[in-house]
Amino acid sequence: MKKIIVLLILFIFPLASLAAEKPVWVTAEGEALQGELDTLKEVKARARRDAQSKAVEKAVGVFIKSHTLVSNSQVAEDLIYAAVRGKITKEKTIAADWDAQNRHLYKVTIKALVEPVCPEKGGGLSVKLHLSKTDLQEGDEVKIFYSVSEDAYVYIFSIAADGSVTLLLPNANMLDNHTRAGRAYGFPPADSRIQLKAMFLPNYKGASAEERIKIVATRKKEELLPLGFKEGIFQVYDEKSTGMIGDLVRRLNQIELSDWSEASTVYQLKK
Repeated sequence: MKKIIVLLILFIFPLASLAAEKPVWVTAEGEALQGELDTLKEVKARARRDAQSKAVEKAVGVFIKSHTLVSNSQVAEDLIYAAVRGKITKEKTIAADWDAQNRHLYKVTIKALVEPVCPEKGGGLSVKLHLSKTDLQEGDEVKIFYSVSEDAYVYIFSIAADGSVTLLLPNANMLDNHTRAGRAYGFPPADSRIQLKAMFLPNYKGASAEERIKIVATRKKEELLPLGFKEGIFQVYDEKSTGMIGDLVRRLNQIELSDWSEASTVYQLKK
């Protein structure tokens, strides 16, 4: 018997502009050890840079959380916030002194105003994605086609109207998500027992809906998600798993922009 996964309706909510995001004040502590050849000026500078780096990291976490933990149903668009970086525009020194227990350890605590910056992604890894059909009737079978510009590892998501996020690839039957550059791939594969079918949620009153499929590709093997596959073939994350979405975005934020890419595609579902 073939395994069937139903692709449900996704309602897309308006996405706030990153440019409109307000800067945030954060407090962070940095430290640096003084070596035998280090001058006091060099130690202080390293401690401050450490504090600045931690302040930016903390602020970026705030920016990401404000957009990814609102609703799982926004993940198809909110993954763009994985590219957000931070820039310190104001800074105040709260404390600066040698550690009481280690006289070779210098500590600096700062309060910094950090604003979000979303740099343009130029070059690097790219991914292409399209569906076998873009206008579907309920019950139609769907196939996902994708390719990458460089060897990469791919993750394919489907998001339902109830806010649940289903990880289609990798899955319990297809753990290997490595993708070769320049090759055309299809999901489900031709020899797979899996089927993807487009269907409305029960009691849906409308005559049509729009759904998106999302793909993320990383150049290196990355542990993006805590993949357990404890229930069935596909891993489904409901509204109680919102933290997973935030973790995914934060993990992508730690990867160089040129080492990951994402794409989404849309189809119309009609009765």
